[in-house]
Amino acid sequence: MATVSDFVIERLIEWDLHQWYGYPGDGIGGFDGALDKAQKDGKDFRYIRPTHEEIAAFMACAHAKFTGEVGVCVATSGPGAIHLLNGLYDAKMDHQPVVAIVGQQARVAIGSDYQQQIDLERIFQDVAGYVETVTTPMQAQLVIDRAVRIARAERCPTVVILPADVQRLAMEEPKLEHFVSRTGVGHPSTAVVPPREELERAAAVLNAGSKVAMLVGQGARGATDEVLAVAETLGAGIVTTLLGKDVIPGDVPFHTQQSGLLGSKPSYDTLMDCDTLFLVGANFPYGEFLPKTGQARGVQIDLVPANLSLRYPMEVNLLGDAKATLAALREHLQRAEDRSWQDGIVKAMATWRETLAASADTEAERVNPRHVFHTLNERLPQNSIVTADAGSTADWYGQHIALGRGMDGSLSGSLASMLASMPYALAAKFAHPDRPVVCTIGDGAFQMLGMNELITVKRHWKEWADPRFVVLVLHNDDLTQVSWEMREAGDPRYDTSQLVEDMNYAAYAELLGLRGIRVETKDDVAAAWDAALAADRPVVIDAVTDPDIPPLPPHISFTEAKGFLSALLKGDPAEGAVVVDSGRQVAAQLFAKAKSALTPGS
Repeated sequence: MATVSDFVIERLIEWDLHQWYGYPGDGIGGFDGALDKAQKDGKDFRYIRPTHEEIAAFMACAHAKFTGEVGVCVATSGPGAIHLLNGLYDAKMDHQPVVAIVGQQARVAIGSDYQQQIDLERIFQDVAGYVETVTTPMQAQLVIDRAVRIARAERCPTVVILPADVQRLAMEEPKLEHFVSRTGVGHPSTAVVPPREELERAAAVLNAGSKVAMLVGQGARGATDEVLAVAETLGAGIVTTLLGKDVIPGDVPFHTQQSGLLGSKPSYDTLMDCDTLFLVGANFPYGEFLPKTGQARGVQIDLVPANLSLRYPMEVNLLGDAKATLAALREHLQRAEDRSWQDGIVKAMATWRETLAASADTEAERVNPRHVFHTLNERLPQNSIVTADAGSTADWYGQHIALGRGMDGSLSGSLASMLASMPYALAAKFAHPDRPVVCTIGDGAFQMLGMNELITVKRHWKEWADPRFVVLVLHNDDLTQVSWEMREAGDPRYDTSQLVEDMNYAAYAELLGLRGIRVETKDDVAAAWDAALAADRPVVIDAVTDPDIPPLPPHISFTEAKGFLSALLKGDPAEGAVVVDSGRQVAAQLFAKAKSALTPGS
């Protein structure tokens, strides 16, 4: 007898979803038992159990990012369901399709304040594009099909709630009768192209521009060649968002990498000086890094209508898929003969690379974290995947990592949640076991939940075709990003909240049968990366880095400078080191600029 749980498993497989992340519990026990039976029957799926439901939800989101498929996570009722929320909000805010299968107490208990019985539909209402409880076996097909279809079509999380008794009931096929919906499997194409007249209007704006800036986000994934072709035609500069970093190869000379607080000076200048702004699959929220109103004419491509003309007043809004729309738009574009704008961006980016190299090479009280990332960038394998934490690792990832064609990278973007780097890296490895993965994470996030997931690595790493899984821990005993944010706001660092307990992360890795490498000096860095990327097992690089290296933004406002000085005057515990390290970083940048100015042809 096939149960409702048996059907749900079969239906997910029919939807071509084969890798699921979950954590067990009695509230989802009937489904867990069906998983065991299905696995023994040789069904085509894999269930991966990390150490926490929150990790499972982040892994489902990351799976969607690194595969383009719908991610699936599973949790029990009550606290297990609640733990999914952080990862599901990550999926919602970064527009990723995820289906959560969640347990609930038996139907007869609903409303009785039974143990672990909470109003799950109400809890998930804000995060999910669709949330529904399966109340009868005949309803299961409808709910599963709608959850998967809506997740993919609207790029959002959806939630299916399975009461404990329903999980074990005999499945019933939907009948031809009143009230009953009979649903099917299959996703529609999203290769939407705007009408010809709208493309012509957009082309007229872009052709008229002499200084075109393209701001490209994750919505342009899969459209790399089309973006480059349009930029070549228009003589444009390309700026990418942090989530769109891997869309455009890092070695494209007119790709200035990211903008914003974690961005480059050429990106800032490109957006501040352009006369035409072309947003492609980007929902960049920081208005202070976009042109002034009226400075630039605007064109935007996005598949989400609500994102159009949201961040900047656009003259032409194109509702469509980035790849298909750019291909259709090219037919109406004219080649710009004057390349001075793009040539200037190329020169500015060459100078910026020298600036970054100089900043990475400066001395520090401990190891300069910029040097650690800069050295990694020089050694990244061609098909590698890199993840970053939302803390200071995002600063160095954004500025020093230039992902080449064939590489991928991501982090928790709009939610900017701590600890996502480790579940992201693991999901990337499970999705692509033949590719090297590098997880960059701060010690605060690593202690939060990241250390737990080394246990999952220990459990599975021998299954991977390529065993290279490298975890870089920035070991500085400080919640560094927040410490700098406090200084910017004018407050000294508060040690009680900011200091992280010191421990030996390399020794912990060795305890688990992995390899641990301790990095305590600048001279250790290159050898550590060489050893880690050649290792026959996962590696933790325990890099003892300086927390007082400033993540200098490309443009420092008066308010930021005033807040920083105010914090030091109030007696920041690291005042001396902050002043010294900040001075070194600024001096390195000024030296690189001066060197470039004196170089013939620069």
